[in-house]
Amino acid sequence: MLYAYLAAVALVLFVLGVAKEPRRVSNAVWLGTAALFALLELVVRAHEAPWLKTVLGVAFVVVAMILPVALIANGVVMWRREGHRLRNLLSLLAGAGLAATAVLSLATGPSTNPWLNAPVGSVVFVVAYAAFLFGCFLLYSLVYGRLRRRRGFAAIIVLGAGLANGQVPPLLAARLDRAIRIFRQERHGPLIVVSGGRGPDETRTEADAMREYLVDRGIPADKILTEAEATTTEENLRLATALLPANRRPLVAVTSNYHVFRTAVTARRLGLRLDVAGAPTARYFLPSAFLREFAALVAHYRLTNIAAAGLLALIPWAMLLD
Repeated sequence: MLYAYLAAVALVLFVLGVAKEPRRVSNAVWLGTAALFALLELVVRAHEAPWLKTVLGVAFVVVAMILPVALIANGVVMWRREGHRLRNLLSLLAGAGLAATAVLSLATGPSTNPWLNAPVGSVVFVVAYAAFLFGCFLLYSLVYGRLRRRRGFAAIIVLGAGLANGQVPPLLAARLDRAIRIFRQERHGPLIVVSGGRGPDETRTEADAMREYLVDRGIPADKILTEAEATTTEENLRLATALLPANRRPLVAVTSNYHVFRTAVTARRLGLRLDVAGAPTARYFLPSAFLREFAALVAHYRLTNIAAAGLLALIPWAMLLD
């Protein structure tokens, strides 16, 4: 029952954290920790329940064998559909990394050579740490998307995403369509701020294209403000909110569903009180998109993550001293 108690404690800390401030990364870690301890409790109980042992075995096969193959296949699809850029290879690289770690672990096995076990153990520990953090991030991203308020917004901020030949592509159109739905739900016609500068390969600003898209779909021009300088999520939020009168609160920022949690974390860091709404994204795009968001959060807290991964990597070497 120890793992069950630990899972309950982690879950209580998660609930308290969400109640205090739902935009904290620590909430994701507590939720993931609760899920991990709950899983360990199931593993312990599997010895008494054959059906549970079968379920856990199938789940292990899916994670250890099918998931890497699925990620690699998704990477190939991203490379073909979204262009030959490094960011479109994230799912392929993640799948290859998981597969390589599994092969390395199986190939060495219970080797009696400690100088072989130690480096392999370090790799496994670091990969397990990264996988745990990604699981925390993914799980809480799904939860956080359902925590925001649904009505009563005085202003809507739509984050830019890049243009295709000067036109609004499907990813950005989904964000604008979500903003239109929110606009039409409100009785008093909130302001809409479209935020996005011009990229090096774009002929006009994202904000101009977004404004045109909204006007063509019946949004009054006097309800739209344009912010045409931002090139990052932080700039989107900071510059867009600066355009709004102080009485235009509460606010909601609209972005893609995979980008919701990181946008909320960024808003908290900037001291901005706003909700974040997510727009649907093509399914094939989601694995790489979530991995990119995860990488950005890990990079932001890089000192903490480097220290944690370094300590874990040292554990197998420390065992050599025994």
